[in-house]
Amino acid sequence: MAVEIGAIVEGKVTGITNFGAFVELPDKSTGMVHISEVSSTFIKDIHEKLSEGDTVSVKVLEINEKGKIALSIKKALPQEEEQPKPKRPAGDRPKRSQPQVWTGAQKSEPENMSFEDMLAKFKSVSDEKMSDLKKNNVAKRGASTPRRGGNNPRG
Repeated sequence: MAVEIGAIVEGKVTGITNFGAFVELPDKSTGMVHISEVSSTFIKDIHEKLSEGDTVSVKVLEINEKGKIALSIKKALPQEEEQPKPKRPAGDRPKRSQPQVWTGAQKSEPENMSFEDMLAKFKSVSDEKMSDLKKNNVAKRGASTPRRGGNNPRG
């Protein structure tokens, strides 16, 4: 009896590696169960779940052109037995801090401002910000620091 893709069969674990387990199938062929296909929960060490000689139910996922057989233990489990990934309740999720976004001046004026009024307001706010930036830049640089270019008597 040859195995077919999608079939669920019983097999015997014949070898275990860091990345998975080799399983001998009823037709004496050998397939591999990758560690990610052993359980629906994270497994750091496959030896926690499997040992050589164990009999396991596996689902045939793929048979490639070279004859290699990919198997899954977790997909062979019935839906009600399959272990779902643990989900946090909505209230247990960590709170993310909201990014601070500049929204401009608070809207105290009516919404029906003309375009020219909005443009004039934007220009005045922009000029204030540029002025503040220039003041901060000069304060950081200090008065004794020479500027680039221009006439530098020292150099």
